[in-house]
Amino acid sequence: MDPRYSAQDVLRCDLCETKILQSHCELCHINLCKGCVGEHLSDVSNKHRVVPYKEKGSTPNYPICQNHADKYSILYCEVCDFPVCSSCISSDEHHGHKLTDVLQKLESKIKDIENDLKELEKTLHPRYEEIALEIRIEKDKLEDHYKKLTEAVTSQGEKWHQEINNIVKEQTSKIEEMKIKHLALLEKQEEEITQNISEVKEGIVDLKEIRESNAFAYKAKSDKFRRFLSKVTVSFPCFSPKNINTENLTQQFGFLSTISVTTQKHWHALERKRDASASVAGQRIDPELIDSIHIGHDLGMYNITCLSDEEIWTSNIFAENIMKLFNCHGKILRSIDPPKELFGLDFIDMDVTKTGELVCTACEASSVYLVKNEKLEKLIQLQNWKPHSVCCSSSGDLLVIMESKENSQTKVVRYSGSTEKQTIQFDDEDNLLFSSALNSYRSITENRNLDICVADGGANEVVVVNQGGNLRFRYTIIPSTTGNNLCAYGITTDSHGHILISDGDNHCIQILDQNGQFLRHISNCDLKASFGFRVDSEIFTPFGICVDSKDNLFVTEVYCGKMKKIKYIKDKNDEDRHLKCEIS
Repeated sequence: MDPRYSAQDVLRCDLCETKILQSHCELCHINLCKGCVGEHLSDVSNKHRVVPYKEKGSTPNYPICQNHADKYSILYCEVCDFPVCSSCISSDEHHGHKLTDVLQKLESKIKDIENDLKELEKTLHPRYEEIALEIRIEKDKLEDHYKKLTEAVTSQGEKWHQEINNIVKEQTSKIEEMKIKHLALLEKQEEEITQNISEVKEGIVDLKEIRESNAFAYKAKSDKFRRFLSKVTVSFPCFSPKNINTENLTQQFGFLSTISVTTQKHWHALERKRDASASVAGQRIDPELIDSIHIGHDLGMYNITCLSDEEIWTSNIFAENIMKLFNCHGKILRSIDPPKELFGLDFIDMDVTKTGELVCTACEASSVYLVKNEKLEKLIQLQNWKPHSVCCSSSGDLLVIMESKENSQTKVVRYSGSTEKQTIQFDDEDNLLFSSALNSYRSITENRNLDICVADGGANEVVVVNQGGNLRFRYTIIPSTTGNNLCAYGITTDSHGHILISDGDNHCIQILDQNGQFLRHISNCDLKASFGFRVDSEIFTPFGICVDSKDNLFVTEVYCGKMKKIKYIKDKNDEDRHLKCEIS
């Protein structure tokens, strides 16, 4: 074995690799023998620091100053964020700056590097690999999913073709039956006429003979045949094809939902461990009343919708029909009065478009209006249907829930402008999704996951369907505190996907998650009604409801002309609350 690499051999010089080492250069981190020290120090480009090998590491390894190559940096400037030497410190450049020990700073930097490296190696890189694997798996599933989707559409097409073929077969069968009947009638008449022709000919011969031989034996023969001288006319049937309405055909054929793209941030895999009591969807707090704003008469059902965090539209149903815009201090900023020709119409609901314009429904006029320049412009005119609630969806479409005037059916219709795009009325088994109770109040909203949520007052339930109109769940839970049935007036959603329902008979706000699981009640808010008597420890008959971008809850009450602002999700910046509520 080569003695230089034997475990029993002495340590050798790193330069000549033969002689026994005696010294160590702490700048270059190499071992040197006595003969190689002079050669190593001959390199004047660096300020070498050669010490006896036994004293290796005893001298601090200070970095060379980046501004003075012949000096070592002994301190670290926290303001300029780099090491400095004594010459740098004596200059005015770092006057007043915070200086720390360079070796301590170096040790801190190394720890940061180790932590960063650990996070990259142990957390980030594996998570990115995991996400990449998930994408590859999703790509593998893509072909199969779209194949099944195509097969479903093709199958539906085949069903339609079969139904059309059945209709054509039925119609052609009827045509054949009518043809046979028509032919039979003509043949019967032809047979009778032929018989009559034969008898007429015989009569002609007889009359000629009588005329020549014995005219006194004459008896009229034409009277007999005159009675049968008629022709049965059978009109030909005709086929009147109906014009094909491709838009209605598309709706009847089936609704193909669009691709929904959501970005899921995987902070749970990247952050430090959190407090286990924190809520993923927003940490709950004891609800706190932030403000109470007077918006109108004591008696009235007020709908509300947020224009911004500081401005809220209100409307009084079945009363003055004036839509008012309030700021957060209760000051009226704008007021929309209906024109004389619309006076007396009940403006049921309203919402704000992406461009900040107001959309409202007029139930008795069977219309949906757009407010532009303080004037009402008719956007949608319905036939035999009355609109209740309207929602401006994230895509810019309008979602309108309406009931029929005659047979009391209810449906949700999606509009792009004034063009009908989608109708939601039946489930997969052709059962009605919504109640048929006439003149029952209904409200609609869209959740952040594009679910369509309906508060169906006719059935005392909440109905939630997905973007394609397929039923996800129904909610009818009765609060244990009252035992009354759910009385759902208003409905809204917040930034966490919670569904909030104003439950009038139970005097509370019910909160669900986006899958219909009950989370909590908000009630017992020790408020005072403006019409004289106290409503002790409760929200009294809540009606209108909306949530701003900061998840502040706004509620109106049927018997109180006030709008209350309530905080129900923890906000670290909000610490000065002046009235607390209890959770029932």
